[in-house]
Amino acid sequence: MRYAKRGPLRFTSHRDFARAFERALRRAGVPVAFSQGFTPHPKISYASAAPTGVASEAEYLEVGLREVVDPAQLRAALDVALSPGLDVLDAVVASGGSLADRIEASRWRIELPEVDPAIAVKAVAAFTEAEEVLVERMTKQGRRTFDSRGAVIAIDVDSSSATPSGAAAVPCAILELVVRQVTPSVRPDDVLSGLRVVAGLEPPVAPKVIRLAQGTLTAQGAIVDPLDADRDGAAIGGR
Repeated sequence: MRYAKRGPLRFTSHRDFARAFERALRRAGVPVAFSQGFTPHPKISYASAAPTGVASEAEYLEVGLREVVDPAQLRAALDVALSPGLDVLDAVVASGGSLADRIEASRWRIELPEVDPAIAVKAVAAFTEAEEVLVERMTKQGRRTFDSRGAVIAIDVDSSSATPSGAAAVPCAILELVVRQVTPSVRPDDVLSGLRVVAGLEPPVAPKVIRLAQGTLTAQGAIVDPLDADRDGAAIGGR
């Protein structure tokens, strides 16, 4: 399934979304399959969830079911059961293979209100020309230093729009970013940290970040929806 986090619901943590989704499955009467053992769990697998506070149009998960259901009806029932802003957009039959293996890169849009686009262009040029841009981030293993440049496939300043979505007309630089899936993951905030390192770019207000797509990366740099390989299915069955 593909789902979105929109508006204020972008501040929903991954754990809170997982709880909300399990409640939605129960309310919708979905015949979810459970694991075996002393503490059975619903067979749900999440792929590359966006950080808390980041909006997304392209979040993915897999659900194992006990019996066949119609994917369109399942999508609609779950969408109704979830809060507006947590929206189920698509559901297809899994034809085999791991969903996570089909996610190689993500496309992001970063809005930087009150940042002059011309300044952003210079910062992006400095970042692109650098062979390595080291940044620090606190991880579960403690504070780590890693390269924020190597995973970035493309980064540009969008010249077609100069104002942030849903805001008054103020100067705004808009970055379009494609990042390869690596370990540790390179997130949009890491790239912003890299822009600060190489060019001193300091947004005066918090940026607005949205994930537009994620999936398989083509040789031309396009991102293919990971559900495309499964679209010939007509029903979702048990595993």
